[in-house]
Amino acid sequence: MTPSTSSLRPLGKAGPLLPRIGFGAMGLGGMSRTAVPLPDAQRLAILDYAHELGCTFWDTSDIYWDSEEIIGKWFAQNPDKRKDIFIATKFGGILYPEGGYGFRGDAEYVPIACEKSLKRLNVETIDLWYPHRLDGTTPVEHIVAEMVKLKEQGKIRYIGLSEVTAATLRRAHAVHPISCVQMEYSMFSTEVESPEYDLLKTCRELSVAVVAYSPLSRGLLTGTLQGPDSFEKGDVRQFYPRFSKENFPKNMELVDAVKTIAAKKGVTAGQTALAWLLSQGDDIFPIPGTITRDYIKENFDAINVQLTPEEAKHIRELVDKASVFGERYPAEHAHALFADTPLLEGWKKEEGETGIRGYIVPQE
Repeated sequence: MTPSTSSLRPLGKAGPLLPRIGFGAMGLGGMSRTAVPLPDAQRLAILDYAHELGCTFWDTSDIYWDSEEIIGKWFAQNPDKRKDIFIATKFGGILYPEGGYGFRGDAEYVPIACEKSLKRLNVETIDLWYPHRLDGTTPVEHIVAEMVKLKEQGKIRYIGLSEVTAATLRRAHAVHPISCVQMEYSMFSTEVESPEYDLLKTCRELSVAVVAYSPLSRGLLTGTLQGPDSFEKGDVRQFYPRFSKENFPKNMELVDAVKTIAAKKGVTAGQTALAWLLSQGDDIFPIPGTITRDYIKENFDAINVQLTPEEAKHIRELVDKASVFGERYPAEHAHALFADTPLLEGWKKEEGETGIRGYIVPQE
C-alpha cells in the first residue's frame, strides 16, 4: 500500500518524501521488551503488515540485537518490495563481551560498520545512515567525511546524526548537508526545543528534519501501562527512572490529561500524543516502536488525527506546566546525550548570543 501524498513530507532540504510516521525496529530485535525476541515468522509478519499499511520508513541499528538481520531476511523474501522501503540504520554500537556497551566512530571503523550493516540488511545501499552516538574522541568532521566517502561509493544515500548538540550539527553540516537529526522527542521529552540546547531552532535554520524516537515515551503516553510491577522479565523499562514505583504515579497526571482529550476526540492517548508531535511542524517524523500488530496500525493511523488549534494549544500548556519525574535514561544507558566531539586541531569555539555558533581557526 502506498501512503497518501498528503501524509508525505521531505526529510530535510531536498530529501526524499516519506510518511510522517515511521516504524522503530528496536523491539523487533527483542532488545527493549523481553529477553528473547519473537520467532522469525512472527517478526517477518510484523514487517509484512507495516508494508501493507504503507508504514515504509523503517529505523533500526546495528546494536539492536538481530533487528538488522530480520529485516534482511524480509528483503530476501520480498526483493520486489525493497524499493518501497526507506531503510535507516545507525552504526557504531559496540557490545562488550564482559557486558555493557560503547560506541566507535573512528575512520578505520566507519566503513567496516557500513559493510556489516549492508550484509545484515541484505541491501546494496542504506537509505539513511547515522552514527548512533558520537564516541567522544573522534571529531565529527572526520566521522562525516568517512560517511561522505561511502555515499560517493553508492553505499548510503542520506546522512543523519543522533543525540548531538547544535554546535556539533553545525560542524557536521559544514562538511556535508545533514538530512536529519534523531532525538528523543515527546510530551515528556522536549529538551530538543529548549533554548538551552538550541537544537530544534538550529535544525530549522539549516533545513534539517528531526526524527523523533520514543515519541510515546516508551509507552508511557499510551495510557495503557499499569505500572512497573506489570513489566515482563527483561523489559528495560524496569530500570528507567520515569517508570519507578515512586515516579510512575506522578507522571500519570499528564497522561490522564491526554487520555481525557483523546476520549473526547474518539481516538487513543497514543494517537493524540503522536498527533501533537506532528503538529509541531512538517519537519518532525516520529518513529514509534512496537512489536504488536494492532499498535502498528494505531500508531500509523495517527497521521489522520487532526488537532484543532485550540486542542494543540491546550496540550502545549499541559506539557509546559507538567513536572516530569525521573530522567529519561538510567545513568548506565545515558551514553553521549546531546553530545559534542573534540575540536579539530588548531580550532577554537566561536561564541554567539545563544551559545556556540561555530568554530574558527585562529589567525596566525
